[in-house]
Amino acid sequence: MKPLKEFDISFTGMKPGNYQFEYHIDKKFFEAFNFEEYLNSDVDVVLDFVKKTNMLELHFSSKGNVEVPCDITTEVYEQPVEGDLNLVVKFGAEYNDDEDELLILPFEEYHINVAQYIYEMIVLAMPSKRIHPGIADGTLKSEILERLEEYQSGTQKEKNEIDPRWEALKKLITNKNT
Repeated sequence: MKPLKEFDISFTGMKPGNYQFEYHIDKKFFEAFNFEEYLNSDVDVVLDFVKKTNMLELHFSSKGNVEVPCDITTEVYEQPVEGDLNLVVKFGAEYNDDEDELLILPFEEYHINVAQYIYEMIVLAMPSKRIHPGIADGTLKSEILERLEEYQSGTQKEKNEIDPRWEALKKLITNKNT
């Protein structure tokens, strides 16, 4: 990952209080993470940053669209994405990010880079199965979708036809019971 300096927040000069940061996430952001699964993105992220005397509270929220290929037809479409992430930053002897919502920074640290947290929030907000909305409402016309429907109707016919070997076995059971 390339360092994304625009996501650095220097908190040492800040007075305790509430701050807000806004970020626009596009394709270049994901390229910095060598993540090529998204063809494009248009996501707005708002970070509510609360500095207290002994800790930081960060609340991330995102909303936008990510351009991805459909898992069924490979047709490209825009997937709406919304996500939230809460992070508490405390200070300790050494860096520790073992817990999901708690980060411990060394006492001598003076800034935090929030790019990794934004990346994880957006990626985890995406559905595990991405299906083009045109499939659900029947408006998508695709050669792949037509072939899948042909295959599916063919397997339905095969299910309705009983293998003659099973018929012979059923007769044996019926004859044994009578």
